[in-house]
Amino acid sequence: MAKRTYRGSCHCGRVTFDVELDFAAGTGRCNCSYCAKIRNWSVGVKPAEFHLLSGKDDLGDYTRSEAGHHCFCKTCGVGTHTWGTVPEIGGEYVSIRVAALDDAPIEELAGAPVRYMNGRDNDWFHPPAETRHL
Repeated sequence: MAKRTYRGSCHCGRVTFDVELDFAAGTGRCNCSYCAKIRNWSVGVKPAEFHLLSGKDDLGDYTRSEAGHHCFCKTCGVGTHTWGTVPEIGGEYVSIRVAALDDAPIEELAGAPVRYMNGRDNDWFHPPAETRHL
């Protein structure tokens, strides 16, 4: 499958975006303290493939380091994406919350490969021993 443009938004619609991605390239789930609490399922892209269309002033930003700025709508609370810089994964990135995509067909979501990351132990490139809860 090739890259395709998808539309995404928060629940109230104040924050909207387009993103170019290929689900066949894979998605991710992580067990770090943040991702585990929000049951994050995401897909990473380069910043040029993400286009914030509306709601810049409506976005809140939660971060503990420059590695990840977790963006959410200040009105409805729904997280849409994370951005940051992690040299180990190629530098700058935007990670889209799959649940924020409005027009991704269920068949594509169900068929998307999932890579599990062991963020809890800072062993990002190996899956954790248990993944059923993620």
